[in-house]
Amino acid sequence: MLFGYTIIYVPDVEAAVSFYEKAFQLKRRFVHESGTYAEMETGSTLLAFAADELGEMNLPEGYRKNVLSDKPAGIEIVFVSDDVAGAFTWAISAGATAVSQPETKPWGQTVAYVRDLNGVVIELASPM
Repeated sequence: MLFGYTIIYVPDVEAAVSFYEKAFQLKRRFVHESGTYAEMETGSTLLAFAADELGEMNLPEGYRKNVLSDKPAGIEIVFVSDDVAGAFTWAISAGATAVSQPETKPWGQTVAYVRDLNGVVIELASPM
């Protein structure tokens, strides 16, 4: 089995795609004409966005929507960069919300945390 992709349910797919292009310099791979689904180029594994309406259809018993004003879900997305401080500054200037400044961990990796426009936690990390 291979890990295929991550899908984040969001209220506005186009807004999420535009934000990730600006904040994390990702490229859009595919946007469905309905505007309810999109994929970003992220390497061997895809990052995708689906409209909350698809989430409601796929998960009929409900789910906790991603909202910046709520506490984040217990999951994070990690983007690896050789310049974590620069990536952090870039993301903040593009509208990400700072969670924690870049810090070198005891194991030598530098990490920082931000939240996207929908409150999803993003870790910015140096390579291991």
